[in-house]
Amino acid sequence: MENGKLGTVSNFQFSILNSKFTDRWFHRLWFKANVPLPVEWLGAKRSDLYHATDFVLPPTLPSTKTVLTVHDLTFERDPASAVPTLLAFLRRVVPQSAKRASHIIADSYATARDLTELYAIPPEKITTIHSGVDGRFCVRNDVQQTNRIEALRAKYSIGSAPFILTVGTMQRRKNHLGLVRAFAQFCAQPPAQPSAVTPPNLVIAGGKGWLYDEVLDEVKKLGLTERVKFIGFVNDDDLPDLYRAASVFAFPSFYEGFGLPLLEAMACGVPVVSSNASSLPEVVGDAGIQVVPTDQSGLASALAQAFYDANWRTEAIQRGLARAKQFTWDKSAQQVLRVYEQVLAGK
Repeated sequence: MENGKLGTVSNFQFSILNSKFTDRWFHRLWFKANVPLPVEWLGAKRSDLYHATDFVLPPTLPSTKTVLTVHDLTFERDPASAVPTLLAFLRRVVPQSAKRASHIIADSYATARDLTELYAIPPEKITTIHSGVDGRFCVRNDVQQTNRIEALRAKYSIGSAPFILTVGTMQRRKNHLGLVRAFAQFCAQPPAQPSAVTPPNLVIAGGKGWLYDEVLDEVKKLGLTERVKFIGFVNDDDLPDLYRAASVFAFPSFYEGFGLPLLEAMACGVPVVSSNASSLPEVVGDAGIQVVPTDQSGLASALAQAFYDANWRTEAIQRGLARAKQFTWDKSAQQVLRVYEQVLAGK
């Protein structure tokens, strides 16, 4: 939509207003200089409702109803994963924003519980709206798909062997260290029945966080240098093909606000192994194997079942595809509209 042009969704009229100023400028104005300049004065002539979609609610006019989206409280549950200056900012501003907002949208029931437990936000002030999965994450079996996967394996130096995939920046809460140790147990315990399937490698896709060296050292210590592939950041356009190329998707995280990679993997027809922590059971349901994230032996067994058990794999793929269909952006958008209606009606 062009800047300033009006549009209508349901009974709501909206327009796109592009600011001349950057997010950093607004941050300095509102939260460093503490200038209480209402956001409406920066372009909107009049707003009945303002939706802050990313943790922080700027100053608004007293007459404006407000909705705040809080995706997760990682900085509270795992403060070591945040840069100290950012941590201090979030711990100061997010609780204030949550208390001031007319209503809050949480990405998961787990985040909603965190808001109540950590900030004493009344449950009736929070609506949980799950994310959707983009349509490009889907099953494809055509010849072009085979060619793309071959090109992707070459691009990221993955090799031709089957692989177990995990996706995410290397942070403590993602549990890469536990996954590597579980993978070592998996490699040391071949299947009970001889298998014609080539044993898999482990592919770790994601930026190098603070614990990258620790995980790399563990891989060397366990003698897995040839079996564990660190491919770094993956271009967003390559992600669907990367999922489709994987034999198993593993996501043993300690804490997630939602866990979108699990949903993307299931939509691509990949069996999943997940931790049972925070929001992840809300995503996986009965479609994959859930394990306690600190149980490395349990995780190793789950990887073995997900990779070697052909019957389970067939059933899990079908359950995962059905599960992924329950999470659509259209459904999420309709739920957001209902929140707007209720907030404006004073409910």
